[in-house]
Amino acid sequence: MILPTKHIRPERALLTIGAEVLGCLREPMTVSRVWDELRKRRGETSEPSAITYDWFILALDLLFIVKAVDFDSGVLRKTAP
Repeated sequence: MILPTKHIRPERALLTIGAEVLGCLREPMTVSRVWDELRKRRGETSEPSAITYDWFILALDLLFIVKAVDFDSGVLRKTAP
């Protein structure tokens, strides 16, 4: 689930989705804006690898647990390394 396995393709692993989320966070954004950006990015690729909103939230949870993002006042932002 977090890492790709023989049942979870690499583009659906939470680590991959989390990396894409970090790529979308060029500036602080709301969760819904990040979701829209991610869906737009994934729509531009040649592979149909749509994810559900639940899977997106799990990726956000993973990023929050490892302190890669912070959520404050309704805005999601990258944390300083």
